[in-house]
Amino acid sequence: MSQNEDAPEEVQLPPVLKASVHDVRYFATLLRGVNFVNRATVTITKTGFVVVVEEARTLLGTAYIFANIFDEYTYNSETPPVPQDSQTLDPEEEDNAAFEIPLNTLIECLNIFGTAGSSAPSAGSGNVTGKYKKWKKGGDDSDQEGDDDTGSRRQSNGTGSTRGIDSYFGNASDKGTGMRMTYAGSGYPLTLLIAEDAAGPTTTCEITTYEAEPHLELPFDPSRMVLKIILKSSWLRDALSELDPSCDKLTFIGNPPPAVPVNGRQRPQPRAANRSPMLRIQAAGTFGSTEMDYPNDRDVLETFECTRPVSFSYRVGHISRTLRALQSSTKTSLRIDDDGLMSLQFLMPSPKAKTDGAMEAFIEFRCLSLDDELV
Repeated sequence: MSQNEDAPEEVQLPPVLKASVHDVRYFATLLRGVNFVNRATVTITKTGFVVVVEEARTLLGTAYIFANIFDEYTYNSETPPVPQDSQTLDPEEEDNAAFEIPLNTLIECLNIFGTAGSSAPSAGSGNVTGKYKKWKKGGDDSDQEGDDDTGSRRQSNGTGSTRGIDSYFGNASDKGTGMRMTYAGSGYPLTLLIAEDAAGPTTTCEITTYEAEPHLELPFDPSRMVLKIILKSSWLRDALSELDPSCDKLTFIGNPPPAVPVNGRQRPQPRAANRSPMLRIQAAGTFGSTEMDYPNDRDVLETFECTRPVSFSYRVGHISRTLRALQSSTKTSLRIDDDGLMSLQFLMPSPKAKTDGAMEAFIEFRCLSLDDELV
């Protein structure tokens, strides 16, 4: 009898993550929204994954990327299955895998063919920035350059088979760059297989992953919220674009709408011109200050809740970190608690048609206010 006959065979575990998408532009846009710090913590779960970055122990950026944005998404736990009668498993403990990764490297890999775009087009805009030189294919003598949204593609003179890599990247007439992502588990690299289409060249990228370290925790308690605003992102985008480059402090001022009893109910009273504005954004810098007031108009402020007069200031440098996500979003939710912790959530429109139960990705920033003594 052989000595190795009784030795247990090594079990080949499935990869922790397998995900693929036919067009990486939306995925890349979500990552760029939090790409103000290179090192990012990625947490993978069965419902999607979360990308977290932080800066100066003051600003926290989080991209929530749900599984439904991918064409294929499979998650397998790294932890071995626990018997049902075991008492060691905490039912509230979330099953996930986490690692750190250089975010710049991941984004550059997605854009290796120059077709991931520098940013996703905003709602109502058909413009996509960034041009690229297309790969030459068999029978194509053209060197024409085009943008990644309208550039035409020619099918090669191949067999037209749709097996193999076609199942992940579609046929040669599909636009955009396809990607298949795999992660084998702790200690393994994040592997990307990227191609413009099945008939063209493919690239395999392996990105080193690192053990995840604890990051800044900024819990937001809705019960302590003193100001909540939901508005179209275009309104906030236009306001921030008016800021003078010399401004270094941004103050959000909110006042509850006055109410008078009408038929026994408290209803908002029209605000007089000399009263404090419901919402004011004030920017101050070396050469003066700028004030922007928002009217009590449902077309501007979709939701406005303010429990008491509030005024909190933030560094313009921190708020500017949100601009990339703001430019690609359609709606913005701004919340501030009684300690001045601000939560900015940006709804990122998906290019896919909505399905029942599908969740739209969003990006959230949480920022601590300035200490009054330092202002």
